[in-house]
Amino acid sequence: MTLWRIRATVDDRPGYLSVLTASLALRGVNILTVQVQPTEQGAVDDFLVDAPDALDEAELIAAVERGRGRDCWVARSEARGLADQPTRVLGLANRLVRDPDATGEALQTLLAADVVSWRPASVGGERGITGAAMLLADPAGGSFALRRAAPDFTPAEYARAQALVELAATVARRAAEQVTVVLPDGAEVAVRPASAHDLSGVAELHEACSPRTRQRRYLGGAALPQPARLRRLLEPSRGLTLIASTTGADGTAESVVAMANLLGEGDEAEVALLVRDDWQRRGLGSALLRRVVQHADRSGYAALVLHVQATNDPMLRTLHRLGRPAATERDGGLLTLTVPLVVAAPADRKAAFVTPGV
Repeated sequence: MTLWRIRATVDDRPGYLSVLTASLALRGVNILTVQVQPTEQGAVDDFLVDAPDALDEAELIAAVERGRGRDCWVARSEARGLADQPTRVLGLANRLVRDPDATGEALQTLLAADVVSWRPASVGGERGITGAAMLLADPAGGSFALRRAAPDFTPAEYARAQALVELAATVARRAAEQVTVVLPDGAEVAVRPASAHDLSGVAELHEACSPRTRQRRYLGGAALPQPARLRRLLEPSRGLTLIASTTGADGTAESVVAMANLLGEGDEAEVALLVRDDWQRRGLGSALLRRVVQHADRSGYAALVLHVQATNDPMLRTLHRLGRPAATERDGGLLTLTVPLVVAAPADRKAAFVTPGV
């Protein structure tokens, strides 16, 4: 028996696929996998089959045509073709997570493309497929051009390829956004923007914090936040969340030790920090606060707002180290501090950090 790949188009009508498979079965062809890809011209059926050695390419094409298939393409396959398409795509995605620069090779493997090239944004071309040619948008700028001898590309293949390109761009962007922060005591932490994938790590951070630390962060109590609330904090509709994590000897992340939230509302943004107890008083909170303030400056917010317990001296000292003036309002044991982000006059820059009653 010999492995073959067969691709053919059939009318997208009930029973037409069964006619094609019956025609192949009459010639002793065993269908191992099949994928159906809808197109405007009909359903494109992609088969991996095991056929008798006596059958050649012409006889397989004839069998497909007798089964009401058209635009038939047939080619020998290898044992690796036995892996189903979702498994192959997941394997390529895993490769891109580890090496986003391998996008071209991943596309070549996914699509059996003969040519893969990258074009700058200045080179024209409409994104999409034209026969056996494909042009994919690169979110980082430019596009990937692919071509193969046969068969023609399908919309489903285009969607899979574009998803892989976007995954590689996301991984590369996150790697570029990550920085290593060296604390005064020599410890190193990796700081980067958070995403929904950090939910488990951030939940573990909250569990590792003492009730007092959680109460200082959320003010209303020391209970663990619900997953839904953590998801909103990780990916705010406006603003930014940074997480700090320790890294192992091989460079892999070990655990999340701190989180900084910048939550935008109108022209102001609320800031809050959570630092694991054993990482407090080591300069990590100050490092995170400086970065969210820099982001707020670039984003055009007019002011930052922080709600701090009047007894939370570590947080007040962290704010003082910013060196920016702040207006403070007191409501019982709660302080609300507003830090303007507009450029201050020279005299104003000398103003002291105000913390009435502290």
